[in-house]
Amino acid sequence: MTADRSVVLPGRPDPLGATWDGTGVNFALFSAHAEKVELCLFDPRGRRELERLPLPEYTDQVWHGYLPNARPGQVYGYRVSGPYDPARGHRFNPHKLLLDPYARALVGKLRWSDTLFGYRIGRPRQDLGFDRRDSAPMMPKARVVEPAFTWGADRPPHRPWAETIVYELHVKGYTMTHPRVPKAMRGTFAGLASGPVLEHLAKLGVTAVELLPIQAFVDDRHLVENNLANFWGYNSIGYFAPDPRYLATGDVNEVRTMVRRLHECGIEVILDVVYNHTAEGNHFGPTLSFRGIDNASYYRLMPNNLRSYIDDTGCGNTLNLSHPRVLQLVLDSLRYWVREMHIDGFRFDLATVLAREPHGYDPGSGFLDAVRQDPELARVKLIAEPWDIGPGGYQLGNFPPGWAEWNDRFRDTVRRAWRGDPGTLPDLATRLAGSSDLFDHQGRRPWAAVNFVTCHDGVTLADLVSYQGKHNQANLEGNRDGPHDSLGCNHGVEGPSDDPAILELRRRQVRNLLATLLLAQGTPMLLAGDELGRTQCGNDNAYCQDNETSWLDWPAAADADRQALIAFVARLVAVRRAHPVLRRARFLHGRDQAPDGGPDIAWLTAAGTPMTAGDWQDPATRCVGLRLDGRAGDHRAEDGTSLADAVVLIWFNIGDVEVPVMLPRAAGDDGPWRPVLDTARPEGRPCGDPVAAGSAVALGARSIVLWVAGGRGDELGSGPAALPASLT
Repeated sequence: MTADRSVVLPGRPDPLGATWDGTGVNFALFSAHAEKVELCLFDPRGRRELERLPLPEYTDQVWHGYLPNARPGQVYGYRVSGPYDPARGHRFNPHKLLLDPYARALVGKLRWSDTLFGYRIGRPRQDLGFDRRDSAPMMPKARVVEPAFTWGADRPPHRPWAETIVYELHVKGYTMTHPRVPKAMRGTFAGLASGPVLEHLAKLGVTAVELLPIQAFVDDRHLVENNLANFWGYNSIGYFAPDPRYLATGDVNEVRTMVRRLHECGIEVILDVVYNHTAEGNHFGPTLSFRGIDNASYYRLMPNNLRSYIDDTGCGNTLNLSHPRVLQLVLDSLRYWVREMHIDGFRFDLATVLAREPHGYDPGSGFLDAVRQDPELARVKLIAEPWDIGPGGYQLGNFPPGWAEWNDRFRDTVRRAWRGDPGTLPDLATRLAGSSDLFDHQGRRPWAAVNFVTCHDGVTLADLVSYQGKHNQANLEGNRDGPHDSLGCNHGVEGPSDDPAILELRRRQVRNLLATLLLAQGTPMLLAGDELGRTQCGNDNAYCQDNETSWLDWPAAADADRQALIAFVARLVAVRRAHPVLRRARFLHGRDQAPDGGPDIAWLTAAGTPMTAGDWQDPATRCVGLRLDGRAGDHRAEDGTSLADAVVLIWFNIGDVEVPVMLPRAAGDDGPWRPVLDTARPEGRPCGDPVAAGSAVALGARSIVLWVAGGRGDELGSGPAALPASLT
């Protein structure tokens, strides 16, 4: 496994990282300010350092060398010499073993110790100068990988944005309690690719899974010391290597197998990526990789105090994407996941940071421009979390064409509306229609709004309707962490209740929130486990809870109420899939007309008449109808197929009393209207026969009812996608 250490040839300065060419391995590491770079070779388990080999060449700020007899499996790290002068931004220390930023696989795990720090730690936190202790025993190491993999007939699904339904999940938390997933596979990529999991995803009908960070990350020291963990993984230390804790086999090809199996089910894979900061923290943080390789290049430093870091992330440091080599690192990483792992898209954590230039956020930044023109990256799904904590950090709607963005305005408006806040109806209508106030510019489409009611960062859907305050005591931060107001409502009792009326109201509100999400224009994103009624017991910041608080409770999913909720979500997805008018590729402004003169979108009072300005401004208005005419306009799929559809009528009653509503003219005649969905019923299946236009019907308190007129037959099409026979 180890190389013939008698010779180190010059090698090449590109590609960066450790690259096996069939006969040996080329090692290349960027550092603009280093004076010497040593390649450190270890035994296969990474426990014993065998030899240190100076890289012999330095070309265009890249140190490089070639080991002719090295093979995949070789374990290695770097030691980099240069000035230790924090006041000038330099923190070199050859006593600290460093991870290769381009490492494709890691061996071992980080074990916290004062030896990981480049300075001698004083108490309280104080830099007492250069530390000469060796950190190698406490560090994970990189491993050279064999890039070959048999993809077979795998092809990315290339699901059109307008058809996309995102399902956000955590690789470990999703399968840890699943009784049908073998124990050895639980919490891993193999578990996520197992038949029972794929069966559930196919049953729901989701089209993409968005995985919380899987790139190698570190558990913060203060969490480990309190027997907690960085469960979410937003603490990256490597941008090419999957985190070893998610590998059942230890082989990175497990990721490829997972992707291939999801693709066989027609499901895309989107990665949540954290290129805004690293696990090395602020100026008191450890020296693990970037800091010891070239601190002044990799990080944005305070202009008047190069010892300190600009912290637009709230995590201690900010990567400097204004530097060409740092920008290259991020782009190389993204291309690696697309090219070598067949990943279908990315959600960028604190994406505003990536688009910052020295003067602030710039929609024409080097990063955004580079991604936009890249032939591989421009064709995958790109999702921005459009904010950070720096100056001018909230940029919702301001990312360039080609990007989608997490729409927290949708989340907050929908939560307020169903909580019963007065005056929310106008903003709710704007969100339901695709948030054109935010995204209708530069040719952007409704899919640019990634709508969500819940996500990993906050409460679950079950907790949103069961708690009004946060209950984060288990995080050991005095219940001070997390959002101050989740806009939730407990409906009479804080937390668990055995009152049948409260439980039924909570279940109905969950259905209302889900229906609002799936029936709105834009790209819906579901939080995994919401369809199972998952609770975090009121914890709205469970980032450090690697336990039953964060794991999905699969055994409880057998409960009849939870099975009904799963069926309800599947029905919602089927309705959305069956009716293109619910996922238009263009914004609806009421200008396009159907053959009978009806507008593409119209808002109605309970009397069936058009809403007026007075109706919108009346805080007592708690009920509104949305009429979508699928015949209006020339709507076509990407292949030119017509998306002409039925006329859909959706009534929203966010009030707590029943309201009689008048069914308007349907589609060129007087009816009938066919009921398709009713959130007042557990599985959403409506009862009753079609009703003629002009009839009055009772709309239940706190409910949504969807009716269809005309159209193409069965409104639910062929049902959920079937699991391929090869995966059963």
